[in-house]
Amino acid sequence: MSFSIFSNNDPLAGQNAIVTGGSRGIGKAIALSLSSLGANVTIAYKSNKDNADQVLSEINNLSKGIAVQTDVNNLENVSNLISNAEKAFGTTTILINNAGITDDALIMRMKEEQWDSVINTNLKGTYNLTKSVLRSMMKEKYGRIINMTSVVAHIGNLGQANYSAAKAGIIGFTKSTAKEVATRGITVNAIAPGFVETDMTKNLSEEQKKIILESIPMRKYATTYNIASAVCYLASKEASYITGQTINIDGGLVMQ
Repeated sequence: MSFSIFSNNDPLAGQNAIVTGGSRGIGKAIALSLSSLGANVTIAYKSNKDNADQVLSEINNLSKGIAVQTDVNNLENVSNLISNAEKAFGTTTILINNAGITDDALIMRMKEEQWDSVINTNLKGTYNLTKSVLRSMMKEKYGRIINMTSVVAHIGNLGQANYSAAKAGIIGFTKSTAKEVATRGITVNAIAPGFVETDMTKNLSEEQKKIILESIPMRKYATTYNIASAVCYLASKEASYITGQTINIDGGLVMQ
């Protein structure tokens, strides 16, 4: 006898999701995982159309999807993204705020534009998307919003004051928004990945990999699908009583 946390085989059938930063890495895994559970998925990508088209092809083998080029820091772009998603599938019921960038430098050397670009994409982008979908979700009295933060929001990281500040801001934003919409059938949660096996970590030196792995109690990286699995649960009806939470998926790196 098999067991599933979900009450049916297509637990997200009829749900319409937007995944920002959906053309690669964690965003790609999330988009494909949501599709595999029956959701219609709109992926937002900033520049790499070839990657987006490849992910879209995979999505359409599982459910239905579209891809929309979007700068999440630009409200006009965000409005266009949501308009296209609604024309294709109807009201957005799942929002995954995954788009993010890094631009590292020690704080004494960090330029103002490095600070602004990271804060604007990671934190303001989360605000832009969330605010833009909430009105429709409130009318439906249903919604799932999952924001991607990071363990650096808890522990900081050398050369990433901008990124750490943005990701810590997302945690506060998540809690505040969750309180505002809790009576409307909308949940708002965050996921804080640790070190994830992506193209970036593959390019690290062996010495860098050794240092990182020694800091992780489980002695291994997360996979993108470790992150995506948690997103899918939080996006489901089964997670209806979880809101305002930040879930660390980090192999024990941050234990609080």
